[in-house]
Amino acid sequence: MAIHSEVLSMARRICRERGEKTFRVANIVHALPHLNPSSVRTHVVSRCCVNAPKNHPHKWKYFRRVGRGEYAILSSCLRPEPPRRVAESPSSYASVGLLRDTIHVVVRRSAGHYVAEGLELALVTQGRSLDELLRNVRQAVKLHLEGEDPAALGLSATPRIALTYEESLSHDGQA
Repeated sequence: MAIHSEVLSMARRICRERGEKTFRVANIVHALPHLNPSSVRTHVVSRCCVNAPKNHPHKWKYFRRVGRGEYAILSSCLRPEPPRRVAESPSSYASVGLLRDTIHVVVRRSAGHYVAEGLELALVTQGRSLDELLRNVRQAVKLHLEGEDPAALGLSATPRIALTYEESLSHDGQA
């Protein structure tokens, strides 16, 4: 399936679940972890957006920018999706290559420690340094996956770990 089709499908799903016509770019990026985040963002903010700058040769008229990072699905694209023929279970994803290959972890500084929290997996760990934290995250992921079939969790056999560091601007660089 083409990226623009997956982006539109996910935007419809998110809006339908929330009962709204708007969504945020971050929602789409997070909901499609098997796709390159930069490609997803480009499709939402430019290739699929009717009021974006005209710098791409191919455009699809799916969304309209309504605010910073917020988009609305155009009425012409709100039609219900046709029923899917593929069962939505992790075992069926393996046959079409849709297993996630990345485990996303958000890192924050708190009380002199770095604290990591998994987004797809229920894990939390900490470390005094980023090196120690990374070792602890690797160990926590291994323990979480121990004795589990990664495909049953929607993961590839050898997933990567992506760390994202978040810091509040209100701290002005003070820990």
